[in-house]
Amino acid sequence: MKTSPPLITHLIYRLDFGGLETLLVDMINRMPAKKYRHAIICLTDYSTFANKITQPGVEIYSLYKKPGLGLGTHIKLWKLLRRLKPAILHTYNLATIEYAFTATLAGIPVRIHAEHGRDAGDPQGKNLKHNLLRKFMVPFVDRFIPVSADLHQWLKNVVGIPDTKNTLIHNGVDTEIFSPDKNLLASTKHPFTRDCFVIGTVGRIQDVKNQSGLIDAFILLQKTLPTAKVRLAIVGDGPLLPALKNKVAAFGLEEYVWLPGARADIAEIIRDFDVFVLPSIAEGTPVTILEAMASGLPVVATRVGGIPEVVKHNRTGVLVPPADTRALTSAMANYYQHPELLIAHGTEGRDYVVRKNSMEAMLESYTQLYDELYANKITNKGLL
Repeated sequence: MKTSPPLITHLIYRLDFGGLETLLVDMINRMPAKKYRHAIICLTDYSTFANKITQPGVEIYSLYKKPGLGLGTHIKLWKLLRRLKPAILHTYNLATIEYAFTATLAGIPVRIHAEHGRDAGDPQGKNLKHNLLRKFMVPFVDRFIPVSADLHQWLKNVVGIPDTKNTLIHNGVDTEIFSPDKNLLASTKHPFTRDCFVIGTVGRIQDVKNQSGLIDAFILLQKTLPTAKVRLAIVGDGPLLPALKNKVAAFGLEEYVWLPGARADIAEIIRDFDVFVLPSIAEGTPVTILEAMASGLPVVATRVGGIPEVVKHNRTGVLVPPADTRALTSAMANYYQHPELLIAHGTEGRDYVVRKNSMEAMLESYTQLYDELYANKITNKGLL
């Protein structure tokens, strides 16, 4: 009798445009269907981003959790897990970690929790309440997965996760889709002309990404280089997008700043940038930075989280202190004034990502982890 491959359920807060979500969908699409089946459970809901899933048979469920404790969500999840009977539950970030306990009660044999970064309210990861929750969940989580060395050390030294349950897996991107190939005769994806110097960023519009601070730096850049044709593209959607549009309008920047919202053609858009900028307050290893580097762009980013692990100062980009408008402006101006650095830093950045952060390497690491835990907790114990 033919049996179906084991089911992995991925629990996230919301399936929407973002780096974590891109990694999740890419992994599901690329993992051989004969190896594992997948389902996604959203604590809240999902957007049209779900259309990026090309792997057949992937079911998506919404629990429509309201703000607050949401004890009823635990009951909904328990019932759903009892019905789906997955072999593995893979949770992502702080909002989902408590449900490892629910999964244990539901009899899910393997529970994995990934930490992709910290939020703006706790950029250093020192919130005692949050860390106590993570520590309390240790008996119910078989493996914690940090995506950067910074997060790996934080889980070990601050949260107190034992080494046996703390496994670093680097984020990976598709270095064929994200490549520096540019057709200079093709029309640009942005509304600016070819002779403009385009500074760009991609990401969810929220406080931790600090796109508002990027606009402040861009205003200062215009004053620093009054005759330069510099333009700014901020691509993405999120709760702060209306406020960002209002700020652009208030400063009369509509001609100079492009805010298209969420886009499905990110690879093509990034190729049209000259410099990629990420002024985040806190991060893990941002997927958008890896995509930009794979596309041959130099990166200006804040020295937070796992960013210094991939952006090598004055080699693949420039690192600046968080929330430092003048430093951010200076770094962007330097690339405009020294265009030879665009090619030098962009080339070295792509080489680095191809060697260290490929999609293939990430997929292999996750598959090996799933195989190991599945064998140890299920096959060897005769649970299936």
